[in-house]
Amino acid sequence: MVATGTKTLQNGAVGESARGYELMDANNLWPPPREIAYLHSATLTTADPAFRAAVADVVKRLGTQQVEIATPSQDRQLVSTDAHSALVVASLTGGSADQVRNTILAAAPAHPGVTIEETGDITASDARDRSTNSDLKRAELLSVPVTLFVLLFAFGAIIAATVPVLLALTAVAAAFGLLGPISQAIPIDDSVRTVLVLIGMAVGVDYALFYVMRSREERRRGRSPHEALDRTIRTSGRTVILSGTTVIIAMAAMFLIGTKVFNSLAAATISVVACAVAGSVTVLPGVLRLLGDRIDRGRIPLVPHLRTDQTHSRFWIAVIDRVLKRPVLSCAVSAGLLIALALPAVGLKIAKPGDNTLSPQNIPELRALADIRRDFPGASENAKIVATVPPGHAAALRTQGRRLQQLALARGVGHAPVLATANDDGTAASLFLPLAGSGNNKASRRAILTLRNDLIPRTIGTIPGSTTAVTGDVAEDVDFTRQLKHGLPFVLVFVLLLAFVLLLVAFRSIVVPLKAIVLNLLSVGASYGVLVLVFQHHWAEPLLGFTSNGAIISWLPLFLFVVLFGLSMDYHVFILSRVREGVDSGMTSDDAVRYGITATAGVVTSAALVMFAVFSIFGSLSSLDVKQAGVGLAAAVLIDATIVRAVLLPASMKLLGEWNWYLPRGLQWLPRAEVEAPSPRNPV
Repeated sequence: MVATGTKTLQNGAVGESARGYELMDANNLWPPPREIAYLHSATLTTADPAFRAAVADVVKRLGTQQVEIATPSQDRQLVSTDAHSALVVASLTGGSADQVRNTILAAAPAHPGVTIEETGDITASDARDRSTNSDLKRAELLSVPVTLFVLLFAFGAIIAATVPVLLALTAVAAAFGLLGPISQAIPIDDSVRTVLVLIGMAVGVDYALFYVMRSREERRRGRSPHEALDRTIRTSGRTVILSGTTVIIAMAAMFLIGTKVFNSLAAATISVVACAVAGSVTVLPGVLRLLGDRIDRGRIPLVPHLRTDQTHSRFWIAVIDRVLKRPVLSCAVSAGLLIALALPAVGLKIAKPGDNTLSPQNIPELRALADIRRDFPGASENAKIVATVPPGHAAALRTQGRRLQQLALARGVGHAPVLATANDDGTAASLFLPLAGSGNNKASRRAILTLRNDLIPRTIGTIPGSTTAVTGDVAEDVDFTRQLKHGLPFVLVFVLLLAFVLLLVAFRSIVVPLKAIVLNLLSVGASYGVLVLVFQHHWAEPLLGFTSNGAIISWLPLFLFVVLFGLSMDYHVFILSRVREGVDSGMTSDDAVRYGITATAGVVTSAALVMFAVFSIFGSLSSLDVKQAGVGLAAAVLIDATIVRAVLLPASMKLLGEWNWYLPRGLQWLPRAEVEAPSPRNPV
């Protein structure tokens, strides 16, 4: 990453939105960035002398900067309807946004009766970047000690708890290093760094837990450290490779959507999972061989810890016995609960990340922007309408552009003021039309469709040889959603089919992969329902510190599907590997299920606690998209490790009995990839 640098994704637009940005860049149609002074008083109006003095002071101070100033006296649209707010707009022709911001805020102490805030194109963007970077640093700082704390209770020893954390950190570090060369081909979105840490810590600790706990378990059964490690490599090592491959397949499905955002998410998550798998099957065995029995050093007295071998655990034996004794009731109750949790997902709504993905209360620049958009409809999200015409049609473009503006305002599609730019010869121009609605609702999206399908064809579209496009944040949302819906069926087929084939070969059963897919889809559906209940309503706002926009971030449902499907398969493969061991050693199906669940209970519980803790940290961050991802993942892990793995999986396997391992005669040619069967010394 140091040698090549990381190429950042500047714009993730697709379709007409992407074409619009290209036209604006090619014809230099971007207006100069604007910084805005927002003045407000609950008691004074803009006609009061004290308010007028505050406005005049701000204008005077800005006169020392290299800016073009628009004032309320020049434009009445810079005064709010109730006359308690006013704007002073500074278009940057030189100087810096920071200087302008400091100049505006310096006037505040002299006018105690008027609140003076500042925001703008550059300062608001910089504030978002600072908040995102602060979130990432906070997540990195908290995830390591929280993970270590959970693992100390899992192992009860400092050395054993440290090894998984170190593997996860090295996987994350290696993946960050790979982002440099990867980004030269696939530019990396800003959110990818946070997601990479989140996924890297989760899978890195997971895979190390599989190894460390299995090795520890084998040594406690009387094997030498060398024999225990060899057996661990032949069993848990294969499980890690199979689990990692399943996760990577799921992540690769994001490439099928065909958007730059999903491409960067897929590339980053695949790289960190691959690094975690590579470290687990190369470096980790070497570390365990080097440590031997010393891995249990650093015992912490009086700290309760989870037993790694749960085959004689009274708690888990009691749970599994009750489930296996009443499999129909267990299946009905657990499946019914998952379906009930999933039902709210029917009302899931998606929206592109916007300014409200960060809580404005804690960020002055974004708080000012929210205040401005509340008081001034003309400051809402705008549609960027760009058009080019052949030489000789510049006059027609100006005429039709004015007509388009009049029609848009008359139809209620947008608000004044409308900003216009043009190139030198007038053959390319753009209109910045503030849209109706809040920018992320049906009214704003409907306005985009009205412009594209009705108003533009009736105006600029009548000019021979004209090229038009509507872009901007809302237009990006419309195009992104359309692309997402188009690619979603391909993603579902890709993930489900390849996961089915992989599990079919691994377990030589047609029932196991079908059941795994159904259980994982129930788990994913339930997590979607939790997301809708939490983030499309307002009851959880004070608990999690966010403002609901009534929607889920547009990229999140698909991302959660592939991530949750992959991570759920981790647990599923790990448990079924143990069940298959029991079957291959001659156990009955019921005994094998009991052995598989109880033998893996310590690992699954520890891994689930680590994942839940790490994901919960991300659920506490300020960015709404990351917060939604953290809560969705944490909920899914909790659901998966309790309802699905402890109840629904064993109950369904009990009902199916020997049919769990049914393989049609026509598929007997499949290669064998099963794990090694347990030795007679293993508990049954």
